[in-house]
Amino acid sequence: MRLILYLGKGGVGKTTTAAATAVRAAELGYRTLVVSTDVAHSLADALDAPLGSLPTQLNDRLWGQEINVLDEVRDHWGELRTYFSNLLRRKGVDDVAAEELAIIPGMEEVVSLLHIRRQAKNGDFDVVVVDAAPTGETVRLLTMPETFTWYASRVMDWEPTTLKAARPLVKQLIPVSDMFATLERLNKGVAALRETLIDPEISSYRLVVNPERIVIKEAQRAATYLALFGYPVDGVVLNRVLPVEQAEGAFMKELARIQQGYRTLAHEIFAPLPIWEGPHYARDLAGVKDLSEVGHRIFGEIDPVKVQFRGKTQEIVREGDEYVMRLPLPHVEIGKVSMTKRGDELFIEIGNFRRDLILPMSLAERPATRAVFRNGILEIRFGAPEPLSLEAVTN
Repeated sequence: MRLILYLGKGGVGKTTTAAATAVRAAELGYRTLVVSTDVAHSLADALDAPLGSLPTQLNDRLWGQEINVLDEVRDHWGELRTYFSNLLRRKGVDDVAAEELAIIPGMEEVVSLLHIRRQAKNGDFDVVVVDAAPTGETVRLLTMPETFTWYASRVMDWEPTTLKAARPLVKQLIPVSDMFATLERLNKGVAALRETLIDPEISSYRLVVNPERIVIKEAQRAATYLALFGYPVDGVVLNRVLPVEQAEGAFMKELARIQQGYRTLAHEIFAPLPIWEGPHYARDLAGVKDLSEVGHRIFGEIDPVKVQFRGKTQEIVREGDEYVMRLPLPHVEIGKVSMTKRGDELFIEIGNFRRDLILPMSLAERPATRAVFRNGILEIRFGAPEPLSLEAVTN
């Protein structure tokens, strides 16, 4: 079983890339499902075929699906939602607000992932390719299993005393089912989901970027948070690259020249990950035939279903009162390390090499105290958070 998730800023060609990967996988003999978790689905447009909430067969080895999040929430959360909405109504919350508040924030994301895991585990498909929502939403989606597990454990911590006393009351509120048993079952499913999502032999995360500064920065931020939560990134697709040799006219030549600089930046920032490039097409792409061409252009003879990179792209660990970030830089020559920190960005220079790091919030508030580079690993230490000055507090 393989699970491949594509992430990227809206408009970078993520849906086309995910669909092209699925088409290429099917051509290589894998029974392949490509599924969209975006609320604003566009996968059917890319495949040029109608899709529903269940897998729709497109050819002998290819299926497509656009998940109906509302149905999934109803199936997984219906009993618990009834309980919590009734509880909120008794507290004076009006009906509409109670229905909305009865859903844990992020439940839509959790049930989407549970559905995808079920599709991957039931044996009908060799690989599931996920066209995920835009980067920010997807990072939230991927962090929700931990958040939900924490929430559920707080409720189930009532055992063995309070929960035993509460069960008769709960059964009166929900005569058909035991709310706590349902919550425990859902919590176990989410815990198993988390294990699947961090297993590098099962799940791979791939970033889709364009040769543009803002797009690359957002993807870099996503890579930081994926690494923070242990999600294995195994490649980057650099999409919509203009062919320099075919650029005509002053405007297009200048645009192609600017892209070349951002191509170089992308290769530097995302090393040691493999980067595959896709050209900017001068026409709309739709249907299996077009997507087959895209898949061949991006991956060539590479099997996109295989794991393309093994190892950590970065690591953050705690040592006493300090945090340590370790970043593999295998192609950088040893030299003097200098660094400058500004907000959640850390600028590192090693000889002629310069890297702009995006820091998670846990490190952004801490001073970077020391950086060393040895054996291809950049190690940066962060001290305790600096106390606010009286002037800062009063302002």
